[in-house]
Amino acid sequence: MVKAMVYTFLAIAFIVLLLSPNKWHRHRSMSLNRRFGHKVPFDPLVSRIERWKEDKGSNEKFTYVPETEDAEEYFQDDGILNTTLRLVILFPLIDNAPKDGKIGAEELRVWITQQAVDRLRYRTDKMISWHDKNGDGAISFHEYLPHFTSKDIEQNSMGHGDAGWWMEQFKNADVDSSGSLDFNECNDFLHPEDSGNEEILRWLSREKMKHIDDDDDGKMNLDEFKRHAYEIYKSYADFENSPALTPTAEEKFAELDINKDEKVCIEELRPLLSYLHPGELFYAKYFTRHLMREADDNKDGDLTLEEMLNHNSIFYNSLYEDDDEEYDYEDDENDFHDDL
Repeated sequence: MVKAMVYTFLAIAFIVLLLSPNKWHRHRSMSLNRRFGHKVPFDPLVSRIERWKEDKGSNEKFTYVPETEDAEEYFQDDGILNTTLRLVILFPLIDNAPKDGKIGAEELRVWITQQAVDRLRYRTDKMISWHDKNGDGAISFHEYLPHFTSKDIEQNSMGHGDAGWWMEQFKNADVDSSGSLDFNECNDFLHPEDSGNEEILRWLSREKMKHIDDDDDGKMNLDEFKRHAYEIYKSYADFENSPALTPTAEEKFAELDINKDEKVCIEELRPLLSYLHPGELFYAKYFTRHLMREADDNKDGDLTLEEMLNHNSIFYNSLYEDDDEEYDYEDDENDFHDDL
């Protein structure tokens, strides 16, 4: 049954490619794809290739690698991934709620979000394997940051990157107060922008406020909002709807200022946090919207296999972008403290 379905999709794909041989080769350079797509790979096979390249320190283009041995059938004779075949295989996996021969925005969002979650968990697992010296499956403060001495910890300096600064976030993540972080706690610690831990999000908001609050009163006024936050918010808001619907700086500030004291406190800043410090789950949401906008040719709110094949480069942007435009994944591991 599965084989019959695959062969049917292959036949459809062949007809589509035969009728429109040029469309699917259009590898357009898109800034939104670079912003969103490099964060969240669409195809789990591409993620496996990326992980292998990262482990080996390879900068080669996406080609067949030993890590993908069980997927050799998806590679062409020149070693390049056959993205057409991959889309044909993935389409029925994404189309499942309902299984109606088309992919809706929610189906695509669920799929891409799962790829983002898998990516986060992989990176957390890798970090634990690096730092878990006693093999107990958890990370202690000393295991993760061995360069801090007992004296450093006692001094509890709260400067950016100091022992106390790190310890505060470590304790926020250590929900069970065990003195070490298990997998889920470590995942929150390493990726605070994607965490649901309220203490971590509050800490992140405070750190963001420090870089916005020029007059050091602990709150954000309208001028500070305009200087440090509004344009960042606007770039995403324009994409969410259209520039014409994006609130002005004054309108957005008034919306955030719940108690109408003409200042935004840390708690009031929270709705803006995902815009100011976006995580992979945030990017997954926007990448979904981007794919739908670009590939939904008839604007019916669904993607057909034909539409996806006509726009396969946007689903596999990392295969087509120039080397100098590739996203720097190494910087991601330290984003939550380097960019605050």
